[in-house]
Amino acid sequence: MRNETNTYEDSASRIIPSAPWRLCEVRPLESYRLYVKFIDGLEGFVDLSKLIMSETAGVFMVLRDPQLFKSVYLNFGSVTWPGDLDLAPDAMYDEIKNKGEWVVH
Repeated sequence: MRNETNTYEDSASRIIPSAPWRLCEVRPLESYRLYVKFIDGLEGFVDLSKLIMSETAGVFMVLRDPQLFKSVYLNFGSVTWPGDLDLAPDAMYDEIKNKGEWVVH
């Protein structure tokens, strides 16, 4: 006789990530800035204006479009935009913890 599996009990989706650098909130602000909040309660700002407006912006150059910049969302605890653009949440966490803001160049 075959044992039946209870998919709810065996579900990996019930695993809750606990790394403090995972984000639980992101909001776009004016001038290519973001408000972010991490799962441990740390809050701060990310200033992307220097990166986005630089000649070496690379793939981030598309974020010069204000509507695209405002379409920011969280994907598995990381700041993400359409087109698979994302930011390193661990580096963001460290800078915000130390300075209250991460200015990305």
